[in-house]
Amino acid sequence: MGWKWPLILSVLAVVAGLYLSGTFSEPPTPPPLGDGWWGKGDREKAPMVDELIRKFSISISNDTINDLKKRLRNTRYFEGLEGAKFHYGVTPEYMQTVVKYWLNKYDFKAQEKYFNKYNHYRTNIEGLDIHFVHVKPTLKPGQKSKPLLMSHGWPGSVYEFYKILPLLTDPVNNGGTAEDIFEVICPSIPGYGYSEASHKTGMNAHVVARIFGKLMARLGHDIYYVQGGDWGSTITTFMGLLLPEHVKGLHINMVVDVNPPLQLIIGSYFPSLFLPAKDHHRVWPVIPKFLEVLMETGYLHIQATKPDTIGHSLTDSPVGLAAYILEKFSNVSRLDSEDGGLNDEWLLDDLLNNVMVYWVNGNMASAMRFYKENMPLSVDDINKCQIKVPSGIADFPGEMLNQPETWARYKYINLLQYNSMPRGGHFAALEEPQLLAEDIRIFVRKVETLYK
Repeated sequence: MGWKWPLILSVLAVVAGLYLSGTFSEPPTPPPLGDGWWGKGDREKAPMVDELIRKFSISISNDTINDLKKRLRNTRYFEGLEGAKFHYGVTPEYMQTVVKYWLNKYDFKAQEKYFNKYNHYRTNIEGLDIHFVHVKPTLKPGQKSKPLLMSHGWPGSVYEFYKILPLLTDPVNNGGTAEDIFEVICPSIPGYGYSEASHKTGMNAHVVARIFGKLMARLGHDIYYVQGGDWGSTITTFMGLLLPEHVKGLHINMVVDVNPPLQLIIGSYFPSLFLPAKDHHRVWPVIPKFLEVLMETGYLHIQATKPDTIGHSLTDSPVGLAAYILEKFSNVSRLDSEDGGLNDEWLLDDLLNNVMVYWVNGNMASAMRFYKENMPLSVDDINKCQIKVPSGIADFPGEMLNQPETWARYKYINLLQYNSMPRGGHFAALEEPQLLAEDIRIFVRKVETLYK
């Protein structure tokens, strides 16, 4: 055969891979924005919706605290394995130290006061009470702030943004300039935190994007920026897709649903055909990368199929809930340590504050349902649509899914900025607030310069 036929066959395979993976195919048209009703009963029979924005404070009753402490004291532990460390998950030994701290050192009332450091509100949209934190900066005469919606993911909450909020709303005193000032809105996804859970099936990221758009309109913002990680990345991406006339810029710190399948396979043998050499290690070899993701996504398979089943145990047991959440904050690269890297990277108060959001509201089951509702979207045309609004990506090295810039541009076709961050992982706003804030600032400056 000589060298010609293998070369021709390879080229044909590459072209077929590009076509079947969507690179050469015409992207679908974005779906209509739509409307919905997620409250109890029929919309026509429901009372008239009160669209007022109502302020409220986070309050943890003494009965809730006493019940939690009783449950913690009555925890049943199992025996750990010698030398297992965190390879089997959160160890019973580590959870005993968490419980001891939770019972004896965690200051419930002090943390409640800290939660109320920022203003909390609720408003009813599509039949649900939607919660959000709203921080307005102090402006000088003639100064204008830029509206920014930030969306969390699972198993996070609006608490993820507490350390980054002052950097964005008071930039002059936190490493920025007067031009970097933002008015920040951080809503809780329906079914998470202090937002009411949907009473009907079908509450997916498309719906939440629409609801968050209505929230911004109700707050009087016609043009604004959006930012997100994890599910927040998907939600804000959909906002850019469905509301392009309102989203001035989209910034995310996690990219999903981009990897072209046949490029992944063919690239294992001919990597330089698809990516620069510096990006080869991000996606190849395919099998070890796939197995790594598979080993760390057992929770996804459970939550995308039968979330309510495990929801019973996580709603009833604070230790079970805490272990389930804390394991996601552990560092996969530090499974050989006694604490999975938790003590090195996080304050226990921060970890427990996030757990408390789920425990007090009893909504881990409704939060996990978001996976089941969104799994059909992973093969739906909406995820094949291209995002045309100005976009920026902060790629943190500790993220589970690291997408090369080349492939990110398949979807985010107006990608103004892609930065590989020096450190940090999945919960970037809480873990590396300074890095993320500066990346957002740089991105918004570019948008403001290019799209005046």
